Amino acid sequence: MNEFMKVAKELADDNLVTNVGGPFGACVVKDGQIIGRGSNHVLSNNDPTAHAEIMAIRDACKNIGSYDLSGCELYTSCYPCPMCLSATIWSNVKTIYYGNTKEDAANIGFRDDYIYDYIKNDLTDSSILKLKRIDKEQTIKAFEEFKNKQDKVIY
Repeated sequence: MNEFMKVAKELADDNLVTNVGGPFGACVVKDGQIIGRGSNHVLSNNDPTAHAEIMAIRDACKNIGSYDLSGCELYTSCYPCPMCLSATIWSNVKTIYYGNTKEDAANIGFRDDYIYDYIKNDLTDSSILKLKRIDKEQTIKAFEEFKNKQDKVIY
């Protein structure tokens, strides 16, 4: 078994005992070294964003003192949900190695498919989420100021 996938698997296995979240584990690797680890902590943290991949990305960023994980790889026990895929892309990780499929996750009760469908269908299913734009005249002002800032950092 791949040594990094083994770590992700062991983190997922630990959750079967600790019950802090679902059976998911992940680690971030740079230059052959683990720089971040995470397991699902949705239940213990009362945080729906505390997925294994997010926790591993947060840990890696903290450990290297940067929001940029360019040159890193993510090993995760399961194909990432849409949120975790997005976080991985935002962090500049270019390769994800995963064990279980999203169908495997669905078979044990995890409901990622409806989010994939929602995104694929142009965010139009209001039974899942209603998106309503309001007050652009006011909210755009910060964007306009940011656009003109000399010391801005784009990430």
